Amino acid sequence: MTATTTAQRKVPRPRADALRNRERIVSAAREMFTEYGPDVPLDDIARRAGVGNATVYRNFPDRDALVREVVCSVMDRMSEAAERATTETGDAFAALEHFVHTSADERISALCPMVQSTFDKNHPDLEAARERCEELVTELMDRAKQAGQLRPDVGVGDLMVVVAQLSRPPAGTDCLRNDRFVHRHLQLFLDGLRAPARSVLPGAAVTMEDMRQA
Repeated sequence: MTATTTAQRKVPRPRADALRNRERIVSAAREMFTEYGPDVPLDDIARRAGVGNATVYRNFPDRDALVREVVCSVMDRMSEAAERATTETGDAFAALEHFVHTSADERISALCPMVQSTFDKNHPDLEAARERCEELVTELMDRAKQAGQLRPDVGVGDLMVVVAQLSRPPAGTDCLRNDRFVHRHLQLFLDGLRAPARSVLPGAAVTMEDMRQA
């Protein structure tokens, strides 16, 4: 038995119940951040997750760590939605539509202010989740453009900023009440993305880098 193998075996794997508790905390935090904003008491999150306060702090030493994990988890779920749309939907524009509507259900507009003000935007976990999501969305859009279904003068930034603006109002503004309007308005936006374009857009296609520098 090598020294490396011995060392590896000394590192305990997280128990299944510990992983479930962490998932419950992240899920409860995502719900409460959406409803009340990023300043919701961690004790309230623990109660909704059905765990003790010590369990929350054992997994997340401070609020920034929890907020970052929530944002990363939402980006990961969006990436998974983009992957499913790419592999399961033959029609390129239909795949893009599926991704947009699924992203809206993640309530990304409620999380956007957290990315801007709550924690280190250059954290490696956040950058990795963001890059993966952007690559997959770019792939979806490129497929639709190559199929002649998506107007060529729009970029990933154009898509994501509108999804964020139309998907939900900011946290703490009774965002759940407006759910019945969301997918209707998103479909109106998606119809405007179809090729051939019926108008000339002012300016240039917006990238995600443009959005970060704005």
